[in-house]
Amino acid sequence: MHELSIALSMVDIATETAERNGGGKVTAIYLKLGALAGVVKDALQFSWEAACADTVLEGSRLVIEDVPVVVCCSGCRAERKLDSINRLICPVCQQPTPAVVQGKELEVTGLEIE
Repeated sequence: MHELSIALSMVDIATETAERNGGGKVTAIYLKLGALAGVVKDALQFSWEAACADTVLEGSRLVIEDVPVVVCCSGCRAERKLDSINRLICPVCQQPTPAVVQGKELEVTGLEIE
């Protein structure tokens, strides 16, 4: 389960950021998680508490923003949100659309520090 190693890395990032900003307890961490990031959201949430134990993040919330897959269709010449990540096909013209614009994110976007 690589979600635990991701959670541990997020704890390291948040701890370092809190220290650079005068210390304090981290109460929340905000994350953008793309549908194509290769991370199971439930497994990451499950790993979060264990990763935070005995750190300045103990008891903190992990707030995840789900990011859908958006592709750039060369046929329509437009960005299109996909209904399914199983097929990278434009939902309007049905042309294959391998140009992913968003949906691969795994990005810490903010922290709440007391």
